[in-house]
Amino acid sequence: MNLLETKNLKKHFPRGGGFLQKPLPPIRAVDGVNLKIGKKETVGLVGESGCGKTTTGWVILKLDEPTEGKIIFNGKDITDLSKTEMEPLRREMQIIFQDPASSLPPRMRVGRILEEPFIIHKIGSRKKRREKVVELLQEVGLKPSHLKSFPHEFSGGQRQRIGIARAIALNPKLIIADEPVSALDVSIQAQIIGLLEDLQEKFSLSYLFIAHDLSVVEHISDRVMVMYVGKIVEEAETKELYGNPLHPYTKALFSAVPVPDPHLKRKRIILEGDLPNPASPPSGCRFHTRCQYAKPECREEEPKLKDIGAGHKVACHLI
Repeated sequence: MNLLETKNLKKHFPRGGGFLQKPLPPIRAVDGVNLKIGKKETVGLVGESGCGKTTTGWVILKLDEPTEGKIIFNGKDITDLSKTEMEPLRREMQIIFQDPASSLPPRMRVGRILEEPFIIHKIGSRKKRREKVVELLQEVGLKPSHLKSFPHEFSGGQRQRIGIARAIALNPKLIIADEPVSALDVSIQAQIIGLLEDLQEKFSLSYLFIAHDLSVVEHISDRVMVMYVGKIVEEAETKELYGNPLHPYTKALFSAVPVPDPHLKRKRIILEGDLPNPASPPSGCRFHTRCQYAKPECREEEPKLKDIGAGHKVACHLI
């Protein structure tokens, strides 16, 4: 059984048209995403800025309410649960934010930041909570002496370790990692990725890993999903997708990944035009306005995400 499953998940943001004017078309940030994450599995979600990756994560956690579709967590449909009904599940679903500097309360000491989840969920005595906070710091490679420090006294990598400690405090099953290393130096990125892998093994965590850096996603993910203007256009196991990308958009993304060998040249695929407006996406295939292989069929009919074998799915009329 999958830990998490979404069925035709949609999130549309309404827009007012002003006084005595018709409402404008909604922004279709997430538009029919079917996603599955197994236990102890890491699924990477990649795509350009503005394609709906972060919104997908927020809707899964019900930090934003879905417009349509189903969210099934650990066999239970949580789509229509109220905030009160969601409170017990918050212990099992957590998030690591992209920017630790803005996601940690600047006026709270680290000890208080990490103790807060236990206070909110009424877990343990003050003494037990303090002991647990010290354990959390040590789990993420920090020292008990850091308890009395404020977030601004730490480096970016250390702040992200604090954010990770906060996310694992209540022993969750699922963590949404929203670009957790994009704001860090490359050497620190490697340390944080190693930490996430160690914690996954120790606590049997499942990750939805949202990122721009395709090299990082390749390293940490079991499966990868490629998103374009609110829709999944390709999905496969990591080795299969990176070795055999099929969708023209996926090929263009992968062609932009730097090659460490100076003697090896990769042909770069330059996409013309900008990402379409999610309030009025193109008809048919949403990528046809930037695709050099587009046919009349691509402009008229929206391709379905179909399995072509071995779990490799692609939404393209050319395949």
